[in-house]
Amino acid sequence: MLIKFYGTRGSIPVCEKGFQEFGGNTTCVAVMDDNEEGDVLIFDAGTGIRKLGKELMQRTFKGTERIVMAFSHFHWDHMQGFPFFAPAYDPSKKIDVIAMGKDLNIPDLKTIFAKQMESTFFPVSLENMGAQFNFHVENADEHSYDTGKTGRLLTNRHHHPGGAYGYRLEVAGKVFVYCTDLEHGESLDKKVIDFAKGADLLVHDAQYTPEELPKFRGWGHSSWEQAIEVAEIAGVKKLCLTHHDPEHNDVFILNEERKCQQRFQNCFFAREGDEIRI
Repeated sequence: MLIKFYGTRGSIPVCEKGFQEFGGNTTCVAVMDDNEEGDVLIFDAGTGIRKLGKELMQRTFKGTERIVMAFSHFHWDHMQGFPFFAPAYDPSKKIDVIAMGKDLNIPDLKTIFAKQMESTFFPVSLENMGAQFNFHVENADEHSYDTGKTGRLLTNRHHHPGGAYGYRLEVAGKVFVYCTDLEHGESLDKKVIDFAKGADLLVHDAQYTPEELPKFRGWGHSSWEQAIEVAEIAGVKKLCLTHHDPEHNDVFILNEERKCQQRFQNCFFAREGDEIRI
């Protein structure tokens, strides 16, 4: 599978000089097959989804192919790019919007998106976008996922204000784990370690440095040190750190990346445009 990063920033997008290497767009990660054909699975719809949408409009879709959006949660930085996703305005596109988790309490998923597109906030309503939408809440921690190859999509609830969910995608013996917006607390969350076990690639929240973390208890995020500890214990092959703090510029993140790689060699901070095949 091919994992592509379109948004790596947390909380709010930034566009100042000095923030371009790692990117200023908020969270969006796409998973597709190695040939960039077939279904597209998108994790979160931060502002990075705008560029992904432009790229997808250049693709030749077959009638059976789907675009699937899976959401970790619905804070602004994870859905604010949705109204600017070009395929959503194409009547030929089929878009499944899903939220998964055994403890989910979402009476109407469609309403979450329709609300932010009311005329007070946006000139085009959800109903007038054009694509063929299917909104689905899966009140379970496991779902069969067909990407042309039989796979499984699993979820795990995180400690985060309002709740958030990590995703584990297993396809053809390969494992991709997406764990952003989580706070471990005084000790590592054992459920997160078990969830990431043996992953070929773990994408883990690392908004704060170890020195910053104590100042932001209760904000729902992790440090890169905690992410590395999870990767080490879980036997992860490659670790990607994401959800960069909007105060951290390129020079700052590069310095932190060097520290991380001294401890866990196959570790890096996500950059917009990164592509990883597993």
